[in-house]
This record gives sequence, C-alpha cells and structure tokens, in this order.
Amino acid sequence: MKLIIPVLAVLVLAVFAGNVAAISPGKTVEWEAKGGPGKVILDGKIHAAKGLKCMDCHTKIFQMKKGSAKMNMADINSGKYCGECHNGTKAFATKDAANCGKCHKK
Repeated sequence: MKLIIPVLAVLVLAVFAGNVAAISPGKTVEWEAKGGPGKVILDGKIHAAKGLKCMDCHTKIFQMKKGSAKMNMADINSGKYCGECHNGTKAFATKDAANCGKCHKK
C-alpha cells in the first residue's frame, strides 16, 4: 500500500509532463525561415476546430519540444511535417502557390 501512492504520483506526473510544453488555449507558435515568404503563425484553435487533437500531430509528426523540427518547404511539399496532412487530399495543398498566405504572413 505504501508503494501505490508514490507510483501513482509518478504516473500522474508522467502523463501531464507533456502538457507543460504544449500550446495553451489562446496562445500561438510562430516561426520564420531566413529569406522565407513570411512568418508562420500556428494557432492550435484552427486545427482543433477541424476536430484534431494535439496528439494527432504530437508526437507522431512533431516532437513536443519547440524548435526540434527543422522544417523547410521542400520537406513539407514532399509530405513531411505539415505536408503529411496538407497534401491536397486531407487538407489544402502546400504545393499550390495560392495557399501560401494561409500559413505565411508578411
């Protein structure tokens, strides 16, 4: 019995540890490649409104640590990172130049 409480405490901490690094409601993640077409602002609310959960992308596509993905458009257009969904079938295609402004903001 004395062992159950510490084990449960460790399990609870392990389950919620990933949430510490997650984007809180109302927050965004921003990044910009040098010489790129503009800053990308990821608002998790947009994806959540489409029925996606955080774990649909994390850790299957993206790690939970900010800055761990070294993305570029060639990788995305070949189906890596955002391109796993943004392929023109599941979500709008990143290869279509008309869609650039959906992610990139000047």
